[in-house]
Amino acid sequence: MTDKLYWKDMNLREFDGHVVSIDGNEAILDRTAFYAAGGGQPCDTGFLENERGQYRVTDVRKADDDVIHVLESADGLSAGTAVHGTIDWDRRYSHMRYHSAIHVLDGIVTTRHGDQGLLTGGQIYQDRARIDLDMQDFSREVVDKILDECNSFIQEGHRIYQEEVPGEEARKMENLARTLPGRELINSLDTVRLIVIEGLDMQADGGTHVSNTREIGKLVLNRIESKGKRNKRVEFHLE
Repeated sequence: MTDKLYWKDMNLREFDGHVVSIDGNEAILDRTAFYAAGGGQPCDTGFLENERGQYRVTDVRKADDDVIHVLESADGLSAGTAVHGTIDWDRRYSHMRYHSAIHVLDGIVTTRHGDQGLLTGGQIYQDRARIDLDMQDFSREVVDKILDECNSFIQEGHRIYQEEVPGEEARKMENLARTLPGRELINSLDTVRLIVIEGLDMQADGGTHVSNTREIGKLVLNRIESKGKRNKRVEFHLE
């Protein structure tokens, strides 16, 4: 099982570890700060290096409890080899800002507009993000109002942090997961990791986030789309 260091320190940029196994150009490490794609957040990229050279990490994905690092080349690496990992911080930090922005949006919609609609999904990119809403009365004016509320909350400067609770306790807490797959996952876990935005929201989440809402910046609307009778899509970028 790979020790996922990004769950303990979301600002960790470098780490030391050892190769557990090599399969072609795919390496499993005993510990890593490289985030594996999931929950709408893309994976990290960066480098592994040792005295033999530098190995570019082009993709990272989960395999049960392991994290697989896909390398441009794994020549010279073998089980037991010590490596130093460095993630592409600009890429990661952008993903963190957008991920936290989506959680603020979700929190604002859930707590202040829950009678009008619900956030049902999202996707993070390097320079933008999108959310999907189950909302019948949908218009540019409604979206502008929600984004204005988000931006006001963000600029107040609220702390964002992680905590872990026993699965049994988490299953008694309301609204920690807002999708069916998320609720099913909570039912299967012994320990549930939460992301807390003080004064607004708490969700089960395995991704990485900034430490304060002010780091997010300002949400700026790119476009809105209707994807069906109730499924609506909002794309935005951050300033």
